[in-house]
Amino acid sequence: MADFEQWAGFKGTQWKNEIDVRDFIQKNFTMYDGDKSFLAGPTESTNELWGELQKLQKEERAKGGVLDMDTEIVSSITSHGPGYIKEELKDKEKIVGLQTDKPLKRAFMPYGGIRMAEQSCEMYGYKPSEKIHDIFTTYHKTHNDAVFDAYTPEIRAARKAHVLTGLPDTYGRGRIVGDYRRVALYGIDYLIEHKEIDKSKIGKNGVMNEEVVRLREEVAEQIRALKKMKEMANIYGFDISKPAKNAAEAVQWLYFGYLAAIKTQNGAAMSVGRVSTFLDIFINRDLEAGKITESEAQELIDHFVMKLRMVKFARIKSYNELFSGDPVWATLEVGGLGQDGRSMVTKTCYRFLHTLENMGPAPEPNLTVLYSRRLQKNFKEYAAEISINTSSVQYENDDVMRPIWGDDYSICCCVSATETGKEMQFFGARANLAKCLLYALNGGVDVNTREQVGPSYRRVTSEYLDYDEVMERFDDMMEWLAKIYVNTLNLMHIMHYKYYY
Repeated sequence: MADFEQWAGFKGTQWKNEIDVRDFIQKNFTMYDGDKSFLAGPTESTNELWGELQKLQKEERAKGGVLDMDTEIVSSITSHGPGYIKEELKDKEKIVGLQTDKPLKRAFMPYGGIRMAEQSCEMYGYKPSEKIHDIFTTYHKTHNDAVFDAYTPEIRAARKAHVLTGLPDTYGRGRIVGDYRRVALYGIDYLIEHKEIDKSKIGKNGVMNEEVVRLREEVAEQIRALKKMKEMANIYGFDISKPAKNAAEAVQWLYFGYLAAIKTQNGAAMSVGRVSTFLDIFINRDLEAGKITESEAQELIDHFVMKLRMVKFARIKSYNELFSGDPVWATLEVGGLGQDGRSMVTKTCYRFLHTLENMGPAPEPNLTVLYSRRLQKNFKEYAAEISINTSSVQYENDDVMRPIWGDDYSICCCVSATETGKEMQFFGARANLAKCLLYALNGGVDVNTREQVGPSYRRVTSEYLDYDEVMERFDDMMEWLAKIYVNTLNLMHIMHYKYYY
């Protein structure tokens, strides 16, 4: 059993024997029944940094929505040097780390598709590197290239006719939420040690088939990425090889885990996860030991949230128009109940909501209350107050989700639950049911292109539509659409594994 000095004062043994963040939380969190009176306002450093960031955001809006773009460096975990909100103020940043070397500068991420990455630059007046273009059209296959190589004529026709829309075949898939808490609790070296054990067990039966080879390679890539995370942290002067020893390191270590994800994946939703109750354990330990004040605790959360508000991806304009803005869906949850009936509301749940008062309303991170009627009245009242004043809080029904996903689930994107660190969610697309109905009436012929897209079932030729007849045809056509939808998504996810991880 591992037992690091950084774990002093923490209870439980199961989470020490295996990677089990949920067990650590349940053994150590402190439920808070009080009201908001303990909360602290923004520090001078918070006000100064947030003021500088607001200037940059105003400049970004004035430039049409993009402040700066990288066109010469392909983004990776270690692709860029250190970046700060403002070089002269970097010592005031309690939580550090940017996607690139400058604030709000969008990274160049071509692995999903070089054409989409280039269009994202060109639409805002930036010229992509010709050298990178040559590499990703001549020497390196992208996710987008692989998907179109494998598309069948039927899938291509459905895509072209827009009976299937919103397919993530030109960029990275979303709905990704990693268990970034593991970096803070265990440190990178311990995680690598466990991954090496996992790898040693794969193929131990002597069979080296395609599945075993693929899995061994993927685990090797995971180990390589963990090592790169250590290098990235070192760029900012931090050693994340060991567990976090205090609250400041816990927030920073966790953020480095998230930062590694958003530097390598540009998925439509890059959620943060269920981190508030976890971080409260470290903050509460430091507060009880007199190592930090409430003002310093709030400052850590404010600066963490400030970084999440800065997350940006290079997108084409039609993407932003489709989703009404420039969304990231950096969803972060507070509240909820444990399986044992205890409320998981802590003071840090309050602190995250309080960022909307200390720094004003913001769409990111997508702060989400895991709501239950059994949550404390004080917390429900405070969440309602923040909701009314800022219109920046989302609610999910914890009583519905908890029986299915347990008490350590996170919200992927905006509404969908997954068990943190133990499940993943496949990014979906949209099926055009209105057009599908027209196909049912017209025997699979598209009314716009006059091309045969769906199955050539018998057309409805009667003068008046009969409900039962239409529904029978519609059911058959929906069955076809569901099958092609699933086949298309399966194809894309296979290629995403192969070319974008």
